[in-house]
Amino acid sequence: MEIIETKIKDLLVIKPDVFTDERGYFFECYNKARFAEHGLDMDFVQDNESQSMKGVLRGLHFQKPPFAQGKLVRVVKGAVLDVAVDLRKGSPTYGQWESVVLTEGNKFMYWIPEGFAHGFACLEDHSVFTYKCTNVYNKASEGSIRWNDPDLNIKWDIVNPILSEKDKVFSV
Repeated sequence: MEIIETKIKDLLVIKPDVFTDERGYFFECYNKARFAEHGLDMDFVQDNESQSMKGVLRGLHFQKPPFAQGKLVRVVKGAVLDVAVDLRKGSPTYGQWESVVLTEGNKFMYWIPEGFAHGFACLEDHSVFTYKCTNVYNKASEGSIRWNDPDLNIKWDIVNPILSEKDKVFSV
């Protein structure tokens, strides 16, 4: 497993060791001991999965304390542009964002620690997105930021995304 640091402290791209042969492939998407060896000692309490069509944009969402969540995200099928925004007050990268393309082919994972807003845009039809969370979802602690917030100026490479009713409320 290779850990790739981003320009934002603690936000990491994880490249797993993938073993392929004529039968297909195998990889370990999570192993608590191996992650801990890399300084990633987290406890997951909830797994989520979504399936979306090309052009769907989900986010930018976050959970406020005491229900803040760290997320280990990956794509099982298809491809997404995954975005994380640093909301940690006092962080030198507060308000900055980073993105990575996650695909079923590259099998990359994205570690998004507590204190970040998160969203993704589907690049292919029937993309299946899964994530492990360090805390349970709590509706009263939910927060959102407009996907097209002009101060963030995120390069989604999507003009008219398909949004949920909830995410439309936060759109321009």
